[in-house]
Amino acid sequence: MTNQTLMNTYGTRAATLVKGAGARLWDAEGNEYLDALSGIAVCGLGHSHPAVAKAVAEQATTLTHCSNFFTIPNQERLADKLCAASGMDKVFFGNSGAEANEAAIKMARLHGHKKGIKLPTVLVMDNAFHGRTLATLSASGGRRVQAGFEPLVRGFARAMFNDMESLTTVADNNPSICALFVEPIQGEGGIRMASSEYLQQLREFCDQRGWLLMLDEVQTGNGRTGKYFYYQHSGIIPDVVTTSKGLGNGVPIGACLAHGEAAELMQPGNHGSTFGGNPLACAAALATINTLQDENLSARAAILGDRIMTGFKTALTDVEHVVEIRGKGCMIGIELNKPCKSLFPAAMAQGLIINVTADSVIRLLPPFIMTDDEADQVVAILAPLIKDFKQD
Repeated sequence: MTNQTLMNTYGTRAATLVKGAGARLWDAEGNEYLDALSGIAVCGLGHSHPAVAKAVAEQATTLTHCSNFFTIPNQERLADKLCAASGMDKVFFGNSGAEANEAAIKMARLHGHKKGIKLPTVLVMDNAFHGRTLATLSASGGRRVQAGFEPLVRGFARAMFNDMESLTTVADNNPSICALFVEPIQGEGGIRMASSEYLQQLREFCDQRGWLLMLDEVQTGNGRTGKYFYYQHSGIIPDVVTTSKGLGNGVPIGACLAHGEAAELMQPGNHGSTFGGNPLACAAALATINTLQDENLSARAAILGDRIMTGFKTALTDVEHVVEIRGKGCMIGIELNKPCKSLFPAAMAQGLIINVTADSVIRLLPPFIMTDDEADQVVAILAPLIKDFKQD
């Protein structure tokens, strides 16, 4: 039965999930599913991880919340951990990726005004997705998230992703640009990756023009691509990086990290969040990052992702409607030459949870704790469905 009191923002739900453990989920009917989506890149440690559950339970019986008027030891410990893992200097905590991205956009505007720019502009990319708040959907590239919400927030210019010529042309025609905001892998956009050379060119370009280089690692952060952040594959340091999804392994928390002069932009009164970085959320995130580091799960994400991609490349060789299999670590896209959203319910019927994005790209975001046998099951279940797929 469809609930009559929830706003209809998600359409018909696929199942009623009531229990999770590791890479497995169960619905209210007792059906078991292998989860190759991990709550859209959230549960990198899998479901109901004992370390996170223990930390949340202990914190909930001690102090769940206090406002940011007070020192929060867990918040300070987590900020230290994140800065050490990322090479950044300071952190602002919110509740989500969109909230972290809002902080980044506000920092860009502070930076622009500091440079004497009257109407600071942030350069963003085609096909980007930065969130669903008014500013972040304005920064996003797809009409699908913007339609109906006009007027959009001003102050964004747009260039083509992975294209320095497009970037240069837009920059040369807009002297108000003061920052560049980019996802190093476009997740919603279809698992489209920035090359290391491109990220290095962006760093040099921003330095030359006095812009902030701001990376949206809401989905790519927290070990998912084989390093804590994706930019660490290319040897650069951004001025600002945002993250969220995998940070609390299911407990909502977002973070905006800054380096160098950018770390000094925010001052008391500029920004805030009632719940951001509260004791409970930070306890979950500390347990998550400690487990990631103690068990070297970023490296596991790289190995697991290679195994799954190799499996699909072998199984789908010469399948005419497969355009490309791409990705990094546990962030994998299989692009078909036709819309394929019906593969989601087809996989569910076989006991596998996947996602389809950008209409024709199968998106896989498995938890890093998935076993080799489970990784092989993902390929064994999904590859035949892709081979036999006709058309939505």
